[in-house]
Amino acid sequence: MKGGFISIQEALDSLKPAERKAAEYILTHAEEVVHLSIQKLSEQANVSEATIIRLARTLNCKGFRELKLKIAVDLAKQNEPSGSSYQEIPIDGSMASIIASVSNNSIQSIQDTLSVLSIDAVEKAVHALSRARKIAVYGIGASAVIAQDLKQKLTRINRWCEAAFDYDTQGMMSANLTETDVAFGISYSGQTEGIIQALALAKTNGATVISLTKFGVNPVSELADISLYTSSLEKSIRSGAMSSRISQFNVIDILYVGIVSRAYEESIAALDRTREAVKRWKRSDQ
Repeated sequence: MKGGFISIQEALDSLKPAERKAAEYILTHAEEVVHLSIQKLSEQANVSEATIIRLARTLNCKGFRELKLKIAVDLAKQNEPSGSSYQEIPIDGSMASIIASVSNNSIQSIQDTLSVLSIDAVEKAVHALSRARKIAVYGIGASAVIAQDLKQKLTRINRWCEAAFDYDTQGMMSANLTETDVAFGISYSGQTEGIIQALALAKTNGATVISLTKFGVNPVSELADISLYTSSLEKSIRSGAMSSRISQFNVIDILYVGIVSRAYEESIAALDRTREAVKRWKRSDQ
């Protein structure tokens, strides 16, 4: 039960004005807020109680009480001697400092993602992917690398998965999906227009839609039946492109292991077959 600060910070730019006002007050007065009733917070933040409730639900909390509990846990963690936070990448620094900073940010991104990744959503995603007749995974730009990784992993365990990295191919694939299929859209920003259009078409055709985006309200996650989130609150854009990718890969690995665990013997047999096939082809090329 943690991730109150991370959830608010990730969602801040996508919140409606009144909700953002409440969120900013909470971030600024966190130690005070954990002791306030919703009525008192409403007065001090100058927003309605309904706004606070909506904010809590936007942050995937059942209500204000759960949000306060997450914030309280975060405050307790802040007082622990850990020193874990995002660091600027020292472009002109020593190699030792570059190694330490990049590695620290990757670790921090995974830890923050665990704070916003719903166990229930992961279970639903694993169930949907395990049962799907066909899986279409979409990613553009940096997200295409994540999509390709998912395709490679699922293909190795004999799951019918195709990946599309451009608007036209994504549209054509979505046009042929049915209610027995899954469309998986990957977009860290959640704003990629091609992904939005492809998922909307897939949903119209009855396919189950899964999204992987940063935490917060965004068009891609709003389209999804199952929304998965990552978090990467670095201090610079340069580091963001790196550690956000690491946290996305981590979620893909979690899904993969979850699917394998549901059909372990079948998956291991498929892995052995593909491994032997690759070995034979390599030998024939020599």
